[in-house]
Formats: sequence, C-alpha cells, structure tokens
Amino acid sequence: METVLVLVAVFSFLVAVVTVVWAVRRPAPIPAIDPVEVPLPIDPAALAQLVGAEVQARMAEAASTALAQNNEQFLALATERMGAVQEQTKGLLDPFAEQMKKLDDTVGKLRTAHEQDKGAVTTMTEQLGRRVAALQAETTTLSEALRSRTARGVWGENQLRNVIELSGMEPYCDFTEQTSAENREGTGVRPDVKVRLPNGAHLFVDAKVPLDAYLRAQEATEQATVDAELRAHAKALKDHVKDLARKKYWEADDQPSPEFVVLFVPGESFLADALRVEPALLQESMNQRVLLASPVNLLALLWAVAGGWQQARVNQHAREVAELGAELYERVGTVLGKVDGAGRGLNTAVKAFNGLVASFEGRLLPTMRKFPDLGIGTGELSGPTTLDEVPRPVAAQELPAVEEPDSGD
Repeated sequence: METVLVLVAVFSFLVAVVTVVWAVRRPAPIPAIDPVEVPLPIDPAALAQLVGAEVQARMAEAASTALAQNNEQFLALATERMGAVQEQTKGLLDPFAEQMKKLDDTVGKLRTAHEQDKGAVTTMTEQLGRRVAALQAETTTLSEALRSRTARGVWGENQLRNVIELSGMEPYCDFTEQTSAENREGTGVRPDVKVRLPNGAHLFVDAKVPLDAYLRAQEATEQATVDAELRAHAKALKDHVKDLARKKYWEADDQPSPEFVVLFVPGESFLADALRVEPALLQESMNQRVLLASPVNLLALLWAVAGGWQQARVNQHAREVAELGAELYERVGTVLGKVDGAGRGLNTAVKAFNGLVASFEGRLLPTMRKFPDLGIGTGELSGPTTLDEVPRPVAAQELPAVEEPDSGD
C-alpha cells in the first residue's frame, strides 16, 4: 500500500513538471484585438512556482498519509507480534517466578537467622565485655600485688608448683620445698624446690627473680623510659644470676647433683624482654652454670625428668617381674615333683588293689562258695572288679627318672 501511494505521488509530480515545461515552451497566442479589454500576459516563472508549490503540497500530503498508514500497520503488526510473543513466553516465566518465590523464602529465613545471630552476638559481646573488665580488674590487682616482694615470692612459688604439677612429676618423683642445706664452703643455701632424679641425684630450682624494674617499665608511657627500665631489669636479672652461681647449689650436703642450678622466671615476657635488650644474658648465665627457664622451658625439662622416672620404674618392674618369674619357675618345679609323686603313689595303690582283687577271686572266693553246699549261706557271692584306669605319668623333662617299684600278688 505504501508503495502504491509513493508511485502515485511520483506520477503526479512528473505530470506537473511536464505541464509546466509545456506551458513555458508553448508559443504565445496572438491576442485578439478587443477594443474594450486587453488580456494580461501570463508569467511562466510564477506559474512554475505555483505548480511546484502545489506539487510539494501534494507530495507532503501523500508522504504524510503513507507514513500514518505505515505507522498504523507497524503498530498493529507489533501488537500482534507482542501478543504472540507473550503467549509463547507466558509459560517460560513460571519457573523463574517459582525460583524467585523460593529465593524470597530463603532470604526471609536468612533474615530471621541473622536477627537471631545478631542477638546471640550481642549477648556474647556483652559477656566478653564483662570478662574483659573482670580481667582488667584482676590484672590491676595482680600488678598491685606484685609490687610487694613477699607477694611476688609467693606468686613465683605458686607458679613453680603449678608447672611441677602440670609436668606430672608427682607420680614419678619426689620434690621438697624450701629445703635448707650447705655447700662445701659452708654457705647456707635454700632452694625453692629440690627435685629428686631417678639416679638418686637432685636438681635444685630457684624462683626468686627481681621484677621491680620490669613493673616500672610496664607502667611507663614514654619509649625512652621503657627502654631504660628494661635495661635495668636485664641488669638486675644478671646480678641475680651471679649471686645464684656463687651459692653452688650442686655442692649442697655433698649430694649427687647436676652441676647447674635452674633459675625459674615465672613469666615468659619477663625473660623474653630481658633477653631482647641483653641477648648475651642467656649465654653468660649458662657459662656460670645457671639455667634460665621460663614456665615452658621448665615444663619441658621436668617432662624429660618424668620420662626418666617412668623408664626407671619400668626397669624396676622388669627386674621384679624377672625375680618373680624365677621364683615361680622353682615353685612350679616343686609342684611338678609332688604331682609326679602323687601319681606314682596312685599307680602303686592301683596295682596293690588289683593284686588284692586277684588274690580274693583266686583263693578266697572258691573256698567261700563251698559253704552253701554245707547249708551255710544262701546268697551268691560276687567278687570285686579290678581297676583298669591308671594315673597318667607326668612327662616333664625337668623331673628326674624314678624306677618303677616291683609289685607282687
């Protein structure tokens, strides 16, 4: 339809053009002499302009009409196609809608679980806050308590006791606290713990550590002050190592002991910070036969001692089992001898019994059976039966050979 309208418009335009050209080129007619009225001459340019405007108006009207009809047909076709597409895709969106519904349900459940977890997290946060506050209060109390040397010494001894109990030393060794002794020079020594080793030797542990400078370093806020107090703490620990080395605990009462003493530092950070500012402190202490031990190091050392005690007890039990086995072996031999003697006695008794039965049947019963013929007795006498079973001999090669006794009737 659009094509036909376009063709009509083009044809009209051509007709108009031809008409204009013909009008311009046609020879002018000879005007008639009219004495009354002379006709005006015709302007070809104005006529062409008028025809062109008319053609343009017609062309615009035809184009507008064709465009309107084309739009209407396009909208109708598009509506028809959209309806067909909607009809075809109507069922395709159902699974998506179902999945969206499930997703919505899942999101709802997640939102509910989130709210519940949020409440649980809030509760845990509150509990954690209370515990942190309690921990801070306990830390403050401990820090204030550690300012007293007496309280600090008791705390160090309790830490040492906890490490010993954690290492499992109680079942495998004995330890005596606050034992006084003297070294070979007559100087009195008083270790915090004397641990008994499996070979009868003793290991001495001292838990007296200076902590004044370290506590001041923990309270300081300026880095320069902290570094200075930590250096003072390392120097105090080094001086204590020298004092401890001069006491020579390993010579106490001439008891066998490893030639070193253990200096127990009741906190990991106490020793770590001192070694950080004084790295040579550990080597210098070992050169003076003083072993610096934090709780973890002492625990490992006592575990090794506990393993030695366990091995010693295993060896002791093995010796006891060997002694019991030898004694049991001897006793079993004695019992075997008695069993063999009892069997031989039973065998002799059976042979004697069978001999008695044979004598009874061969000599006594024939005579006794004559009495009924003489009017004495009426019953039939039955003889005893012999024993066929004999005791089984003990065939142990450990028993000595015994000769069988001769048995007569």
